[in-house]
Amino acid sequence: MESTRRQLLLASSAVIGGALVTGQTLQAQTNASGNKGLVVGKSYWVNKSVDGVNIKLHLWRKKPNKVTRGIILFVHGSSMAGTPTFDLYIPGKPEYSAMDYFAGLGYDTWCIDNEGYGRSDKSRNINFNVKNGADDLQVVVDAILQETKSKQIFGYGISSGSLKLAMFAQNNPGKISRIALDAFVWTGKDSPTLTERKKRIGQWQNANRRPVDQAMIRSVFTRDHAGTADQAVVDAFAKAVTDLDDTMPTGTYLDMSANLPLIDPLKLNLPVLMMRGQYDGIASFGDLIDFFAQLPHPDKHFSVMHGIAHASFQEKNVMIPYHILDSFYTMPKPIYTGE
Repeated sequence: MESTRRQLLLASSAVIGGALVTGQTLQAQTNASGNKGLVVGKSYWVNKSVDGVNIKLHLWRKKPNKVTRGIILFVHGSSMAGTPTFDLYIPGKPEYSAMDYFAGLGYDTWCIDNEGYGRSDKSRNINFNVKNGADDLQVVVDAILQETKSKQIFGYGISSGSLKLAMFAQNNPGKISRIALDAFVWTGKDSPTLTERKKRIGQWQNANRRPVDQAMIRSVFTRDHAGTADQAVVDAFAKAVTDLDDTMPTGTYLDMSANLPLIDPLKLNLPVLMMRGQYDGIASFGDLIDFFAQLPHPDKHFSVMHGIAHASFQEKNVMIPYHILDSFYTMPKPIYTGE
């Protein structure tokens, strides 16, 4: 079923891939997965203009019949595209589609394939780093705001996706009302995962892409703490990722290994939620707490997720990050602020 679903998504890309539109308007194509109980999705393409060349960026949307809780843009990490991360279909386990879950709560949900990933354009000879991903978000957020006739959206990013989202937010105040940064890293101090990656910096510097197979994706779930995810979920996720990509850009790996810090906490003057899995090895508690302390907005939150490692939306305790996110996005406005 999962393979069939991905084939449908790829086929839709081929059908309308040439019908791109200019500016910030989106071109949509409906894709029904055929799975009962799932929200029907739509593929969208938006142009990012680079030196006079139009770059195709792919968006995937799942929207309830009535939106009651706002709009969420989900931003993926370094080694997988958007739909495997946020709309994973596993028979009998509907909770592993975050987009279905949040659409069921009344959110209009979107995810992006950053340039270089998934169904988005991969033609440029660059390594698609964090800044390039943040530039994607500049175009995509404007497109979503225009399409939905809204003024602001919510944002969620995981791992390098949280860096892309934070970079976008610090450079575009006012377009995102609340951001959640999951598996975030600031300086990289005392990070076990990044300590290992730094041993391979030469590889990231000498190539724009790196090979990715199912074994590599499975290793994400064993490198910090084995047992946090069901093997059936890991296997389905690894297959969904590699159905779309057999190589991934090196830019975010290089940024996280050699170019941190990329984000200035003092420029994130909006409500921020920082989410950190108990066993996540990408950032130390000290690094994150130092960042959190400098966030200027009083509506800020730090949540440690019990029994979770790095990939929180594919873990056994997936309902914990879902609950935390929904609580953050539905936070009531304060009656008294002390001002």
